[in-house]
Amino acid sequence: MNNIEHHICGRLAPNTSGRTQDVTNPASGRVTGKVALGAVEDVNAAVAAAQAAFRAWADTPPIRRARVMFKFLELLNQHRDELAHLITAEHGKVFTDAQGEVTRGIDIVEFACGIPQLLKGDYTEQVSTGIDNWTLRQPLGVVAGITPFNFPVMVPMWMFPVAIAAGNCFVLKPSPTDPSPSLLMAELLKKAGLPDGVFNVVQGDKVAVDALMEHPEVKAISFVGSTPIANYIYETGARHGKRVQALGGAKNHMVVMPDADIDQTVDALIGSGYGSAGERCMAISVAVLVGDAADKVLPQLVERARTLKVLDGENLAAEMGPIVTRAAHQRITGYIEQGVKEGAKLLVDGRGFDANSAGAGCGDGFWMGGTLFDHVTPEMRIYKEEIFGPVLSCVRVHDLAEAVDLINAHEFGNGVSCFTRDGNVAREFSRRIQVGMVGINVPIPVPMAWHGFGGWKRSLFGDMHAYGEEGVRFYTKQKSVMQRWPESIGKGAEFTMPVAK
Repeated sequence: MNNIEHHICGRLAPNTSGRTQDVTNPASGRVTGKVALGAVEDVNAAVAAAQAAFRAWADTPPIRRARVMFKFLELLNQHRDELAHLITAEHGKVFTDAQGEVTRGIDIVEFACGIPQLLKGDYTEQVSTGIDNWTLRQPLGVVAGITPFNFPVMVPMWMFPVAIAAGNCFVLKPSPTDPSPSLLMAELLKKAGLPDGVFNVVQGDKVAVDALMEHPEVKAISFVGSTPIANYIYETGARHGKRVQALGGAKNHMVVMPDADIDQTVDALIGSGYGSAGERCMAISVAVLVGDAADKVLPQLVERARTLKVLDGENLAAEMGPIVTRAAHQRITGYIEQGVKEGAKLLVDGRGFDANSAGAGCGDGFWMGGTLFDHVTPEMRIYKEEIFGPVLSCVRVHDLAEAVDLINAHEFGNGVSCFTRDGNVAREFSRRIQVGMVGINVPIPVPMAWHGFGGWKRSLFGDMHAYGEEGVRFYTKQKSVMQRWPESIGKGAEFTMPVAK
């Protein structure tokens, strides 16, 4: 049994609360570890370590901070598969998908290595007679990240590489569902030469979250998770005077126009709807089939959903792994039952999946096949609510205008996609859709490291997106300096507002 502890001030810290939570392999259903659930005292210790390290780290030249990031990047590439195996063991996603997750996290570290350029300010000579004016960006201090189970490596890397490279010290509160990758990342940062206290990990649940939000020395909170919790984080953090970036839930649509390439579209729907068992905030969960697109797409979609290779994630032939927890499995099953009750047509039912076919020793895992609904309407719960599982709903509309209105009326605005061969349709769709991330013939439009990630409406609480230049702005504050020297100062007091002279 593996005891998963905190990592504070460069070393493992024991569990002081006495509370733990089981860590389970979703493929087998076996408990593989016990993770500590931190107390307020653990959060206080992590913040104190970060605060003690902050001044020296903030004063470290950006080029030297970047060199630590470069060494961390090297170590990440060396340990990419080790991190991916940890993800598969505790989350359940297939190994190749886990490798992709680590790679997308590495992209952010590569971006953070450019921090000397990213922190450059603006300068204006002679804004007034004898006066120069410039701006600079300085770190906030101690900042924290609260991250979800579905991307235990990539989402923390949306946060801490940029925050640390910018001169902040960081406290990570990962999901207790799959906590082990956080400790390996902490170990690699230490090996890269990061000073003790600059990066800390506090395992835990709501107790640790609330302690971070209430701590006066935590200047900013970054969060990714469900919309109700994102809303809570945003309101509570703001009430305590913190800068907050809270990414919430999603109900991502893919509009399929009648002229779309059918084979390409079906591939896209299968991969984006059922990849990672639908446990992605960018998963496509609604196919909006325009005109006669339904007649072209659905026969192939049904066949592909029925023949998904649902296997133990360590099997390289796997296309989809298990559901992350038993509770999640039960929640998703409930949504499928609700869809049937509300009158949606169930074309493929994932509830009858034979767990024994997933691989040896997988009979007690949290297994489910892909589920496909047709004739879903906007009044149904399976349309309105985020299921976060391998359930794809098909909605039929007459034209592009109806599709756009349907999507814009939804409370979430995270990601959306449109498959078409028509350039005008693509342009109009991109301009009119009220969603933060848009793909044209791209099913999962996750921006690259230098562009930033974020949705609209109730998918994002806060003003700034994650990573990219938006991330640099989130983790720094601007200071404006005006300077003149005695030789250029006139005589006498000035009682009016200064103006350019």
